[in-house]
This record gives sequence, structure tokens and C-alpha cells, in this order.
Amino acid sequence: MMNETQKRWQLLIIFNVVCLAAGWWYSQGNAAPPETKQPFANAVQQRESMIRLLQESNQLLREQNQLLKSGKLKVQVSESR
Repeated sequence: MMNETQKRWQLLIIFNVVCLAAGWWYSQGNAAPPETKQPFANAVQQRESMIRLLQESNQLLREQNQLLKSGKLKVQVSESR
């Protein structure tokens, strides 16, 4: 005949086995929701893109400044109708 302590240990072991089985079943995808794409973009890629665009803008500004400083720029003003 089992004493009270042995019954408690058996219940504890059975409970642990059930919890482990439930966790395994959930992790296998039967109950877990499907993985979705992250809602946020990759921050590193965003920074690289921003840096590249800023470098392009800086290059265009340098070209405009060179044109303005060269004196080869002609401005023509006309009256709008």
C-alpha cells in the first residue's frame, strides 16, 4: 500500500509529463499560431538607405554650389502672362 508521500510524488511526475507533452505539442505548430513577418522593417537597412540618400543629396548640392561659384550660370527673367 502506498503512503501519502508516494501518491504526491506520482501525481507530481504525472503532472510534469502532461505539461511537457502539452508544451511539445504546442511548439510543433498544431496549436501555435503561424509565424508572421515582423511588422517593423530592419533598422540597419533603413539607416544604410538613409545614409546613401543623404550622400547623393550632398553630391548634388556640391555640384550646384560649383555651378553657382563658377559664374557660368545665366539667369533669364521673363514676365509671366
